[in-house]
Amino acid sequence: MSSIDTPAEVPRPRAAVQTAAPSTMTWVTLALMTTASVASLRAAPTMAVYGLACVFLYLVPAIVFLLPTALVSAELASGWSGGVYRWVAEGLSKPLGFLAVWCQFAMTIFYYPSLLAFVASTIAYVIDPSLASNGVYTAIVIMVLYWTGVWVSSRGTKALAGLSSWGLIIGTLVPGTILVVLGMVFLGQGNPSAAPMDAGHLLPEWTGLASLVLIVNNFLSYSGMEMNAVHVSSLKNPAKEYPKSMFLAMGLVLLIFILPALAISWVVPADQLSLTAGVMQAFDAFFSYFDVGWMTPIAAVMLISASLAGMLTWLAGPSKGLLEISRQEGYLPPFLQKLNKFGIQQNILVTQGIVTSAIALMYALIPNVSSVYWIFSTITTQVYLIVYLLMFAAAMRLRKTRPDHPRGYRVPALGLVCTVGLLASLAALAIGFVPPSQFGGGSVWSYVLFIACGLLVLGFLIPWLFLRFRKPDWRTATATAAPGASSEGDRA
Repeated sequence: MSSIDTPAEVPRPRAAVQTAAPSTMTWVTLALMTTASVASLRAAPTMAVYGLACVFLYLVPAIVFLLPTALVSAELASGWSGGVYRWVAEGLSKPLGFLAVWCQFAMTIFYYPSLLAFVASTIAYVIDPSLASNGVYTAIVIMVLYWTGVWVSSRGTKALAGLSSWGLIIGTLVPGTILVVLGMVFLGQGNPSAAPMDAGHLLPEWTGLASLVLIVNNFLSYSGMEMNAVHVSSLKNPAKEYPKSMFLAMGLVLLIFILPALAISWVVPADQLSLTAGVMQAFDAFFSYFDVGWMTPIAAVMLISASLAGMLTWLAGPSKGLLEISRQEGYLPPFLQKLNKFGIQQNILVTQGIVTSAIALMYALIPNVSSVYWIFSTITTQVYLIVYLLMFAAAMRLRKTRPDHPRGYRVPALGLVCTVGLLASLAALAIGFVPPSQFGGGSVWSYVLFIACGLLVLGFLIPWLFLRFRKPDWRTATATAAPGASSEGDRA
């Protein structure tokens, strides 16, 4: 399968309801929690294509996007509870707050097909590796696994609550460590690297504007840093300890992203690397070299179990946040607000499942699975960037309009930090419309039109229609203080 540039990581959905933070927390603990919420092996093949240059491609977005996101979300979380809806509602307006929480939910519509395409290709390595590039097979696996996940989640299974932490260990840390160790042993025995590892390849080859796609599409590899900002008030000295925690987390995340990508590039040539099955290609090559081919299915099971655990753990999270806001403010029609006997928003999950199934069929209709993966990942990135644009704008306005509001942490030079984050996010949004340098064979305008339609319909048209046609009786829950209900946040 020919490889094409893809976003290094499809942003992962975040839980809408945070658990209560402990009374005190060390900055190291917070760094580890943040690492667990961001790091993933699924990104490795997309950057392994560029060999040593992946270090640069990960480092630049970490500086201009990761740090601003982490620092700004910490100030907002330490001043206003309720997550991104409350932040944007207080700083800008309630409708824009709804747009932010909608985009957090909407990006999962494309996230799950991308995640399950990775699972399908991994399963294929256990059954028949040729299936990894079969669109019909991929579409079937996506639909079967997703609807199974909907059924499990709709029953409110509490045992799923701790699966994400086990997913980090089973599907990221253990296989990632094995991959890197095998790679080092492989090179240590005198075998040549499939990708050049000299200083001349530290920077990616410049092929025009399309080359920028490699940098900006790595921004969303770091999505989720805002998730753990809610714990900033649990630190003994937030002003000093939170920045230390974020720098440590950034270092750990970079190691988890970069080292496995390098290990893959050592053994799998770029022109043979699959975007969805690249991790398994590397495991298969290493295990075959060391005559332990029987371990390939074991590695596949580890990756599969971690991905499925992640899907089940997060499936109901973003939709629950959207549901709670909608019941209080009347943003969604009553049909989508109904709960089943287990207290789960089943109608939202089923509606999302219908759309997900339609998206899955694209894998069957478009011959190149990697091309579909790229397009869906790009739309996911575009939609989620809206959240960060609103967050940075809200932070600057709140500092200006409510400077005396208590905050457990204040970002030094907030204006500069937010400006860097805004410009980086806008750059990522704009460059997302540029077809990557290796995206060949298709019409450029067709690509731009597809991405634009996905962004406009999913990110703007649908939430606008909900706001335009909502009725007073759509508010199905009364709350003494709905999120963002202060006078500062009630501007329409």
